[in-house]
Amino acid sequence: MKQTKTLGIILAICGILLFSSKAVMVKLAYQYDIDSISLLLLRMLFAFPFYLVVSIVKRPKEKLQSNDYLWLLGLGMVGYYLASYFDFLGLQYIKASLERLILFIYPTLVLLLSYIFLGKTITKKQALGVIVTYIGVVIIFSNELVINQEDRVLYGAVLIFLSALTYASYLTGSGWLIPKFGATVFTSYAMMISCACVVMHYIYTKEVSILSFPAEVYWIGLAMAFFATVIPSYLISYAIKILGANNFSIFGSLGPVSTIVLAYIFLDENLTVIQLLGSVVVISGIFIAEKRKKKATAG
Repeated sequence: MKQTKTLGIILAICGILLFSSKAVMVKLAYQYDIDSISLLLLRMLFAFPFYLVVSIVKRPKEKLQSNDYLWLLGLGMVGYYLASYFDFLGLQYIKASLERLILFIYPTLVLLLSYIFLGKTITKKQALGVIVTYIGVVIIFSNELVINQEDRVLYGAVLIFLSALTYASYLTGSGWLIPKFGATVFTSYAMMISCACVVMHYIYTKEVSILSFPAEVYWIGLAMAFFATVIPSYLISYAIKILGANNFSIFGSLGPVSTIVLAYIFLDENLTVIQLLGSVVVISGIFIAEKRKKKATAG
């Protein structure tokens, strides 16, 4: 049991760190004047073959009802289509580091949605973990938390909030659907649904041709598809299966920390002593929360 939980924690951390690289890749791609839906389409088109192959090889673990597939359809549309679209759109207006701060509210949203719709209690350990990590994130982005009257920044912040809300909805729903489908099958199906939604969105809007961009854009799209989509999507699904959606959401605080480092390296965004201090607080908060859980289990 202890080894299984440790594996879940490792998978959660790796998945979140890889997912957090997406924001940096998006900002790099935007330097080549690509629009959000075209970039999202490239990401999904490159990722689709991986999910298709896995879905052919693997089969659901249980006999499923039509209701299960309807929920899967809804979660696929919400989780990796709407959440990704809002995120890509919002990154046109705000910095990658600030995007992570706003997106990080999703752990709290997961806890609230699980409480409201699934009747799950919010334990003191989970609340403590969220509070401590929130303190770390606020410290990290204290320089960013200045009231800005620019409409572009406010608009971007709203879009990222919608991304957080839709992603939290996906995590909440996937927590009870994953055991029915199996983590691999569920992820593959959900991602293929998201790919289909993005393609339909692109065809409907017909903004620009995806063949009209520099070669660098396609390399970034491929890297985003494999390293920031396919691999972490499976890692996170397995982590949710082992830890549960509520416990997994606490580890989301690592996302802003890793984004700060990546944004500093690749986007020349500032890295300050305050941000480093906040990173230590974030990691400490996760450690304290996990330590308390172990003690409670042992008792």
